[in-house]
Amino acid sequence: MSLHRRFTALAALAASLLLGGCASPNVSLAEVREFAGASAKLGGYAELSTRYRDTYLREQPYLTPAADKVARETDARRRAVYEDFRSVQKAVVLYMQTLALLAGEDRFDLTPQLDDLGNGLKANAESGLEQRHVTAYTGLTRLLTRAIASGYQGRSVETMVRDGDADLQTLIGAMISLTRLYAKTNENEKKTILGIFDIEIPYANRPNDRMLVTLAKVHYLNKSQEYKLIDKRYALALQGLTKVSLGHQKLRENLNNLSGDELRGTLRNFGRDLRVIREGLSEN
Repeated sequence: MSLHRRFTALAALAASLLLGGCASPNVSLAEVREFAGASAKLGGYAELSTRYRDTYLREQPYLTPAADKVARETDARRRAVYEDFRSVQKAVVLYMQTLALLAGEDRFDLTPQLDDLGNGLKANAESGLEQRHVTAYTGLTRLLTRAIASGYQGRSVETMVRDGDADLQTLIGAMISLTRLYAKTNENEKKTILGIFDIEIPYANRPNDRMLVTLAKVHYLNKSQEYKLIDKRYALALQGLTKVSLGHQKLRENLNNLSGDELRGTLRNFGRDLRVIREGLSEN
């Protein structure tokens, strides 16, 4: 073999080895992107937080002066922690948005959402936000700041999931606890308001009260339907948060096999379930 042909063959072999060594593994992140996107768009939770904050506004017309005084004090405490509750949700949503971005080909700026996170949380034993939640919030926001501020350079789905899972799980746990607090508060409100009608309507039996009783019964039915719908939303929100938590846990457990059929099927199912839950949360 001539020197020229030998050199050409060696060059071709070297190029083949070089290209083969640099080639990316055939990993599809479509299911990761769809799951993360569906998680970020779960929706409904912000509205439930706002409903919790505004409990007093709905109760006030039905309260006695003595009950109103106590309710106003409770209202002040709810409003004091509302922004912290919203900050937890915003951090979880921004994390899932960032994960969806890393798993896709599109690039867009999430800096405005990062700026909207606020200045941090405060532990509050009455609300259920503990120091571990504050620590997790700080850790997750720092991770997001590094990822977004660097233009996602040096970041991948694997590193994001590995570095963010523990803090994310803690914050989702906080959101689940807060949703249960919202549901309990809503149940107390329902008993207060509907209880008044249960007591008053049977005694309004004078002929002159007939129209008022009819209007009261219609109002009672409307409020009953409202509480039934809200109860359903709390249940759906808890289901959705649980699925987000479990889906991310599966990602963390399978970082070395993101292209595995089992994981991809699991994420596909979680994404489908989250879309169904989102539709249920938007029903009126």
